[in-house]
Amino acid sequence: MSEPSIFSRIISGEIPASVVWQNERLIAFHDIAPRAALHLLIVPKTEIYANVTDLAAGDPQLLAEMVATAATLAREHANGEYRLVFNSGASAGQTVFHVHAHVLAGALTEESLA
Repeated sequence: MSEPSIFSRIISGEIPASVVWQNERLIAFHDIAPRAALHLLIVPKTEIYANVTDLAAGDPQLLAEMVATAATLAREHANGEYRLVFNSGASAGQTVFHVHAHVLAGALTEESLA
């Protein structure tokens, strides 16, 4: 059995995070290395999906909830305009293989443009 992802450890409370919202299926918190004025992560509370493609095939309703949550959080924490990013695969920048969405709004950092 593999080790729980860092996101699973945040969900369980083992690792602290700056949580802004959660329900039974999702949690949203500030990224510890923000790439924009607002940089939130939206993470399913299950780690059975490694990436967005797996999630879309396995639970399209949960993917739809993630997208709707992104819009709500952008309205609450920014001006409602945002970028929604799913990295899928190591060469695409995915470092945690527990599907998650990046909600970015406001000024981007230099690193986010690279």
